[in-house]
Amino acid sequence: MDLSASLATKLPTRAYDPDGEVNLAGFAGSMLSYSAMVGLVAAVARARPGTVPERYDLQDLALGGIAAHKLTRLISKSSVASPLRAPFVEFDEPAGSGEHVEHPRDDAGPVRHTIGELLTCPFCLGVWVSTAYVAGLTFAPRATRAAAAVMVVVSASDFLQHAYARLRQD
Repeated sequence: MDLSASLATKLPTRAYDPDGEVNLAGFAGSMLSYSAMVGLVAAVARARPGTVPERYDLQDLALGGIAAHKLTRLISKSSVASPLRAPFVEFDEPAGSGEHVEHPRDDAGPVRHTIGELLTCPFCLGVWVSTAYVAGLTFAPRATRAAAAVMVVVSASDFLQHAYARLRQD
């Protein structure tokens, strides 16, 4: 019995979701993976005293918020990142602006399906990307800020591309 099936028998799925529409076992596995990642980052930070800032600058948080938004859109929706998602998702249709509409593969097994759900949900993926950003600020702040700055500049460029196209239509 795999982990997903084992979790499914232990979770109160019948009371919560009688029709079995919610992937509770997969989401529990995802939360477990995320918690393990956060625990590992915390353990490394604890082993290196003085690496965790006492507080974060508002400028870093704003930069990170915009950068995380853009990176999650790139990972979860962009046409160019579709080869990374392909093992976990199926293409539905183009969404415009270089993005795709996709859904998790049903034929891929429970783990790959759950990864497909994560990769098609920019809100879900945003938690992981934002956590990586804050970890990056902790362990490699200059490189992290530089990578985030690229995503912010790309976001500004995207906004201007859409504004220009809209002005040309009117």
